[in-house]
Amino acid sequence: MIKRSFDILVSLAVLLVLSPVLLVTGIAVALGSEGGALFEQVRVGRRGKEFHLLKFRTMRPGSEAGGQITVGMRDPRITGVGLFLRRTKLDELPQLINVLRGDMSLVGPRPEVPRYVALYSSEQRKVLEVRPGITGLASLAYFRENELLGRSADPHLTYVEEVMPAKLALELEYLRRASFSYDLHLLALTVAKLLGSGSGNPAIP
Repeated sequence: MIKRSFDILVSLAVLLVLSPVLLVTGIAVALGSEGGALFEQVRVGRRGKEFHLLKFRTMRPGSEAGGQITVGMRDPRITGVGLFLRRTKLDELPQLINVLRGDMSLVGPRPEVPRYVALYSSEQRKVLEVRPGITGLASLAYFRENELLGRSADPHLTYVEEVMPAKLALELEYLRRASFSYDLHLLALTVAKLLGSGSGNPAIP
């Protein structure tokens, strides 16, 4: 109850305070290339329930047909405005609406697409026991994941064999340590990262 109430209050406050930024960003995305301002992608949430995750659109319409993994900032499908949004993480802001809907939490395991959830082991599927989050331990450790994959000769294979297992191990670690105070700690680390004062992997208290 405390976590859910906190999620709602913070999401509403951030959406209200940043409403001018959201408006300008949405207009910039819509004018920057064909397609709407928002992008919806099916992700797997709590108890395996699928939902539509919201982001500001950073790629050209139909780009997902070429694969669901983006390869760093050199991915030709990314728009000019999208490049800026990805670097600043502003493309993630619409997920606050997902939090208000109850699809997500501010902090939790990062939601994955069905294609990759199908590859989870029984142990890894434990991450589906809680609401997924906008940020979390794995999100912080892999803050520049797209750049890492961009250096790979086979991004899909690198993700499935290296990145995804490592991230899921961190998500399971989060579940073992989960508490309201730990969520606050991870939120503080996220803010530090976004402001440019955080570097390296997050410390685990």
